[in-house]
Amino acid sequence: MEVSFCAFATAVVARVRGLSGWRRYAVAFAAGALASAALPPFYILPLAFLSFPLLIWLLDGCRGNRAAFASGWWFGFGSFVAGLYWIGNAFLVEGDSFAWAMPLGVVILPAYLALYSGLAAWVSRRFLWLKGAGRVVIFALCWTLAEWLRGHLFGGFPWNLAGYVWTFSDALIQPAALFGAYGLSLLSTLVFVLPAAARPGGGWRKVAFWRPFASIIAIVGAMALFGGLRLAGASDAVVPDVRLRIVQANIPQNQKWRRETQSPNFVRYLTMSESFGYHRITHIIWPEAAVTYFLDTEPARSMIIGKLAGSKRIVITGAPRVRRGKTAGDLKVWNSLHAINGRGEIVATYDKNHLVPFGEYLPFRPLLEKLGLDKLAAGDIDYSPGTGIHSLTIPGTPPVGPLICYEAIFPGAVVDRQNRPGWLLNITNDGWYGDSTGPYQHLQMTRMRAVEEGLPMVRAAGTGISAVFDAWGRQRHSLALSHRGLIDSDLPVALATPGPYGRFGDLTFFALILALVIVISCAIRYRNMAISTLP
Repeated sequence: MEVSFCAFATAVVARVRGLSGWRRYAVAFAAGALASAALPPFYILPLAFLSFPLLIWLLDGCRGNRAAFASGWWFGFGSFVAGLYWIGNAFLVEGDSFAWAMPLGVVILPAYLALYSGLAAWVSRRFLWLKGAGRVVIFALCWTLAEWLRGHLFGGFPWNLAGYVWTFSDALIQPAALFGAYGLSLLSTLVFVLPAAARPGGGWRKVAFWRPFASIIAIVGAMALFGGLRLAGASDAVVPDVRLRIVQANIPQNQKWRRETQSPNFVRYLTMSESFGYHRITHIIWPEAAVTYFLDTEPARSMIIGKLAGSKRIVITGAPRVRRGKTAGDLKVWNSLHAINGRGEIVATYDKNHLVPFGEYLPFRPLLEKLGLDKLAAGDIDYSPGTGIHSLTIPGTPPVGPLICYEAIFPGAVVDRQNRPGWLLNITNDGWYGDSTGPYQHLQMTRMRAVEEGLPMVRAAGTGISAVFDAWGRQRHSLALSHRGLIDSDLPVALATPGPYGRFGDLTFFALILALVIVISCAIRYRNMAISTLP
């Protein structure tokens, strides 16, 4: 039995390494697509333990750097096509106008993002001389550094990082408080590729065969132990005299901006906000672009919201903001968050800073307009970026860190370090993406920011998924996708002192990388010294 198993495993690895041409790239594409199923909302982790070793074996069989890059690119392309297919739904909201451009979302974007996977594969192959664990650790380092670059270059898009595979567990995501989502990705990629370090040719009863699997158990066990100990000290305390109401009106995206539906939609938010339990609420929260009017220039609408607020409440809502200049061309529009008091006054405003390309603005507009392209969001002009992340003072609550839409997906870039808030508020509109995996992925990325920063996260989404997470990332409340309803919740307290990542950001991630490099360097030196002493 042992001989048969080892022979079979050795033959499979050899067959994969020997693939070439389109067969190599087809297997890489399929492996990448399977790897995406380990992410939210499916969490099929065994596929990650299969897919990443397949990529390692494919790289081992490459005859040159070009083939290595192509193998990594096809793996990434498969992963992003399967993981981001839902972006195509946004082009169908206004089908007559944008359906023809759907390939831009489902093909062009994954093709660009896959360049980072190709880069990781290309760099890691240059360390092919390393054997065993050293080889796979270098691959994990390259892969995670490529993820970090993907999250920062050209505006960044750190969607579906490897570390999000653990978001099914409160305990297993707690290391993000130490190293952030990128550090969690490094540990994740490492455990996924370690099976490729096993040597079946030596026999499955040999220590050398089982050592990588023991390392997987040790790493995941350490993550779970740390998470369990951290959660054991978690608190259920709440901020006194703050009672939030999140309104999820579930208005389809294609009905938000139509002139004939704007007023009924506005009334729906007002009516839902005043339903049972209203008298106990201190802050009413509506999602991104819940109000489709310019509240800063339409005082009548603000006064209606002020009447809802009354003397004891604040209404926080997403709405566009406009500034008109002296000429027709001098016009700016922002995607904003407003806090409105009982007198209808806007007492605090935050303008979204990290805008969505092709969604809220059209990059290279003079060129792309000639090709018939335009942004997906309503309106004829691009949104302008705000002044950056900062804490907002809203009466009746601790300072808040506002995040509009996908601003919440950027690790280490959600909090004003000079004026740390007491909670995070993410207002978003995932209605563009329908009943797909996208809103579930977005939710879990938002949740990870709570763990990293040690701050509660309150999320109001127009069509779902709205939720409240405490400072440990534990879910207190949620509303299902495509469901109309309310969340009434206390505001969980923030950690008195943030964890290492909350204080130092990505420096802790790079410290983890440095520690692994030192360990690998020492191991290589020790092995070389041992070999040199052999008779």
